[in-house]
Amino acid sequence: MSSKATPRSFVVSDRNLALELVRVTEAAALASSHWTGRGQKNDADGAAVEAMRTAFDTVAIDGTVVIGEGEMDEAPMLYIGEKVGAGGPAMDIAVDPLEGTNLCAKDMPNAITVVALAEHGNFLHAPDVYMDKIIVGAGLPDDVTDLDAPIGENLRNLAKARGKDIGEIVLCALDRERHAELIAKTREAGARVRLISDGDVAAGIAACLDTATVDIYAGSGGAPEGVLAAAAVRCMNGQMQARLLFEDKTQRERALKMNPGKEPDRKLGLHDLAAGDVLFSATGVTTGFLLQGIKRRINHAVTHSLVMRSKSGTLRFVEGHHNFNTKTWISS
Repeated sequence: MSSKATPRSFVVSDRNLALELVRVTEAAALASSHWTGRGQKNDADGAAVEAMRTAFDTVAIDGTVVIGEGEMDEAPMLYIGEKVGAGGPAMDIAVDPLEGTNLCAKDMPNAITVVALAEHGNFLHAPDVYMDKIIVGAGLPDDVTDLDAPIGENLRNLAKARGKDIGEIVLCALDRERHAELIAKTREAGARVRLISDGDVAAGIAACLDTATVDIYAGSGGAPEGVLAAAAVRCMNGQMQARLLFEDKTQRERALKMNPGKEPDRKLGLHDLAAGDVLFSATGVTTGFLLQGIKRRINHAVTHSLVMRSKSGTLRFVEGHHNFNTKTWISS
């Protein structure tokens, strides 16, 4: 795109929007952290949604929520189709104002707030169904893993590509009954398993980080979370494959309506999930293997965020210090 004909609003977005996003995820994390450990997940989620919605009003985009809190009649704010932003380039938005509401309510690790942006039409419009996923990090041969291959084969290929013994490979998955075979086959192959109760966006990102103790994420989880994970994986040059899973004909028809002309049951590559220039931000609410949680004091708090952009491939870990006396929209 020629810069001569590019409006200034797009230039601002092109250069600075990734850093603007961190303010949005910080706002949601700070608001939800008031409810950490209080056992009230809906209140925590509601606080995150409201704060994120308010923070978006300062971002220079013409945004449309394509992955959100549900349909208009299900969610008062950040619903699919909602318009947000202060005006600017047209962007599609994927949000999870509080990934791990139970984690926050119980003060367990890995609760985060998440936002991803892409130019219009570049995110899969995913219905709220399950999605089968497999994610590995950068620096590996193309298609080192395959969603349709046995997990043992994938683990052996990954170990060989990493130059590791298979006993050093750690697979992360949600601790669910439906993953009993996946877990058993992983251990049978000689690899290790790390189970999490919730929070598969953070787990998918961790599989792409050299500093994390996870080599691969696999199994089924929410489809909206899959799109958010794909945005992060794009920024980190990792690999991901996925497929939507339907419980009935109605769910399949819903997916077809959201993505006309696309086969709902097809295997999805990374660029099917998140294409073009993608921006991503996440802020920790509770400390986990990805981010530090909120550190609250009497009149201030410290946040820890990860902000990324696919075009540059830059990852920034951002520590923010926030004064409650000036951020009046934060409940202390």
